[in-house]
Amino acid sequence: MRTLKLHFPDKALPTLDTFLKQTKEARVFRRAQAVREVVKGQRLQTVSDTLHFTYSALRKWVHRFASQGTHGLVDRPRPGRPPKVTSALAHHLERLVDQDPLQHGASHSQWSCQELAAVLARQTGVRLSRESVRDVLKKKI
Repeated sequence: MRTLKLHFPDKALPTLDTFLKQTKEARVFRRAQAVREVVKGQRLQTVSDTLHFTYSALRKWVHRFASQGTHGLVDRPRPGRPPKVTSALAHHLERLVDQDPLQHGASHSQWSCQELAAVLARQTGVRLSRESVRDVLKKKI
């Protein structure tokens, strides 16, 4: 197995330590932990065996860290349709929930997901299913 011929700057370890304290995503945290061990001098094979990464995946993350810094450890945007529910739409929905449904023409004094979806569609033009409304409200809790 070839040796890794990368040289890391002196500030690489403190940078990774700070990044580990700040990151919230478990996948990114594991990557940073593994890269930190390699930067400290551990062999790729040892770290990949210990932390249950494939050798090629760990090698990729180490090279990305060497060329891009901590930005290289974060997931890249994935392809596909962008989410229909933007943060602005979710915020609008959360404000709507705090209002009286009767003021918006609802037939009951408590919101249903179906009524929230209908009012949201009238106000914003974005049609959501009652399940999508429910998911947004569930994430709020």
